[in-house]
Amino acid sequence: MAGARNGNGDLSFEADLFRAADKLRGNLEPSEYKHVVLGLIFLKYISEAFEAQRAKLEQEEFADPEDPEEYLAARVFWVPDIARWSYLKDNARARDLDIIDPVTGNKKRVDIGGLIDAAMEAIEKANSTTLKGVLPKDYGRPALDKEMIGDLVELFSDITMHTEGEKSRDLLGRAYEYFLSGFAGAEGRRGGEFFTPRSVVRVMVEMLEPFKGRVYDPCCGSGGMFVQSEKFIEDHSDQRNVDEAKRQISIYGQERNHTTWRLCKMNLAVRGIDADIRWNNEGSFIRDEFSNVKFDFILANPPFNVSDWWRESLSEDIRWTAFGAPPQGNANYAWLSHIYHHLAPRGTAGVVLANGSMSSQQSGEGEIRRKMIETDAVDCMVALPGQLFYSTQIPACLWFLARDKSANGHRARRGEILFIDARKLGVMADRTRRELSDDDIALIASTYHRWRDKDGDYSDVPGFCKVARADDIEKHRYSLTPGLYVGTQASDQDESEFEEKVSELTASLQGMFEASRDTDVTVLKALARVSANG
Repeated sequence: MAGARNGNGDLSFEADLFRAADKLRGNLEPSEYKHVVLGLIFLKYISEAFEAQRAKLEQEEFADPEDPEEYLAARVFWVPDIARWSYLKDNARARDLDIIDPVTGNKKRVDIGGLIDAAMEAIEKANSTTLKGVLPKDYGRPALDKEMIGDLVELFSDITMHTEGEKSRDLLGRAYEYFLSGFAGAEGRRGGEFFTPRSVVRVMVEMLEPFKGRVYDPCCGSGGMFVQSEKFIEDHSDQRNVDEAKRQISIYGQERNHTTWRLCKMNLAVRGIDADIRWNNEGSFIRDEFSNVKFDFILANPPFNVSDWWRESLSEDIRWTAFGAPPQGNANYAWLSHIYHHLAPRGTAGVVLANGSMSSQQSGEGEIRRKMIETDAVDCMVALPGQLFYSTQIPACLWFLARDKSANGHRARRGEILFIDARKLGVMADRTRRELSDDDIALIASTYHRWRDKDGDYSDVPGFCKVARADDIEKHRYSLTPGLYVGTQASDQDESEFEEKVSELTASLQGMFEASRDTDVTVLKALARVSANG
């Protein structure tokens, strides 16, 4: 994880902790180990929050430190004796410890793994409204090395040696987020299913500025969009009124993967974020948990180019009313339609999608994109640099949608779309992955704000940003690829135009060769080689 500071501030503490924990992993797969580690960080966090609140109550004349309601009122989880970190630390090397099972009420003998499982059960039972079914409870399984668990308990016990109170809990929250990132990197493609790189999320949040209203993510993964939304409020609010400022937003999310949903619930709990996060195994298309709700801000990083999303029950869905039914073989435009449908009258959205979504003419996608442009649904397009994501090497872009571009507290910008080409930004965080720096993020966000704001001093920057109108976009067959509009040095411009021409030719051929699939595949492969060698 060397170099992970780029775009993330000073992360030396988290990086050191991650390296120390990773040394204890042994032969355990990262996909399995992450649940062991993240569960312990969660336990440590809620125990510290509980102890801090308990200390406050002990100083108050009429407060009762043994009343769970006193903790609930302060948005702090009640932690039973068996789950308090001090008890776990004292028994980190336990092999034969007699406890009372929090579920059955019977005596049982456990090792440190069994004790942590009992702690998780006790916490879920005491906080069933928010934590039921969320916490991992398989630390006692025979295959898990109990020495390793004891080592981890002692490692995380040292966090309080750095700082105390609120700052200590903030360290734990930062550690949880950093560990999610670290495990996503270790898992590669699978890691991207639950984690969006922090620098990408920060670009989206800084551009949309979710200060007040409902914030939604229809495929929320481990909750990174929500963590950064609250972090944005913390960074841009009067420090004396941060808690009040946070109460101005409400958070909603849906996640299809149950394991990832649990990670999200713990991630938000560690950060003290209240949220309505729902799970079902059908997903947001088939079973939309918030079908009747509109949102002020939507941030999403849906899986790219999903082919098996369609069901016949969706054929007349209300979400396709604005732009028409999306292609059944690729969910990219289904996500855009779903998100646009859920925007409040003045809502805005940021969506991560594969670059192909900006110019594809396949299966009616070009026609849907034309309708989106004519409807004035698209506010801004950002081309991102390569190698930002754990899960894919496919180049990605950001779509920003708006329900109302007439003003909405900003400058009236009907008929305009801002194009930003950020492909040359970022620095390499390690051998394989790039990150956007703080300066990169500020440049992208401020460019958007200068264009959008009433008093902005925006001007086009050749090679980086350009405002285009609908008639300009029509000339390019409604392609939304920023490189076509921003202009560049001659060599780069030629390359961009060449790539676009190849893309358009490919799309045309795909339509022409519908009846001859073998010929289609042959020509497309040849075009791909031409593009690669261009």
